Amino acid sequence: MSEALSRIRVILVGTTHPGNIGSAARAMKTMGLADLVLVDPARFPSAEATTLAAGADDLLTAARVLPGLAEAVADCVWVVGTSARRRGHSVPAVDPAAAARDLVDRAERGTVALVFGRESSGLSNEELDCCNALVQIPTNSAFSSLNLAAAVQVLAYSCRVAALEQVPASPPGYDPDPPATQSELEALFDHYLRALIRIEFLDPEKPRHLMRRLRHLYLRAGLSASEVRILRGILTHTERGGGRPPGSA
Repeated sequence: MSEALSRIRVILVGTTHPGNIGSAARAMKTMGLADLVLVDPARFPSAEATTLAAGADDLLTAARVLPGLAEAVADCVWVVGTSARRRGHSVPAVDPAAAARDLVDRAERGTVALVFGRESSGLSNEELDCCNALVQIPTNSAFSSLNLAAAVQVLAYSCRVAALEQVPASPPGYDPDPPATQSELEALFDHYLRALIRIEFLDPEKPRHLMRRLRHLYLRAGLSASEVRILRGILTHTERGGGRPPGSA
């Protein structure tokens, strides 16, 4: 259980109040999570954060502060963003229990992440584009506002329950076809953009929603590293004008 939980990263994006960072760290530690990353916090380090961590200040000391979400999830194999609204995104939205089970299962094969947005506005559409799935806490529709640290507590608890119930799918060891990391997927999306412009399938002046739809398609799929390499090989061949690939019969 502890190994799965150690691979679940909690990312707080644009946190305004340092006390929420400390309270989130406390919520994490009570449930056995320890990997905390802060993306562009308004104030950190902070005495208020340390006070409200109430014994979880070791998580604050070890926390990494990064300028953007892309850097925070670069090595992750699955990213779940928290969102109260779908905002038209086609990535799946699940409840905390389902999201936690999926995260714990995928943590057997690499680092996974839970991403929490700003207290006032949550995650932007661009930040949600970095997520493989969304999780929504089923709050009271008449009063749905949930404190950031409380949201972290709900998801951290769900992950702990899922870890306690988990039956490992296979013994740990060499993974012959590991899942693609977010940095590998971002390289694929950049390659798609270049290739589609080159073959004049996409007008860079009028991209509409094509690249976003492609992102969501592949993020839902959960590609392996080898599948990403195959797709990039196809794109490279397409950029060269087609024909039989080198070495083919």
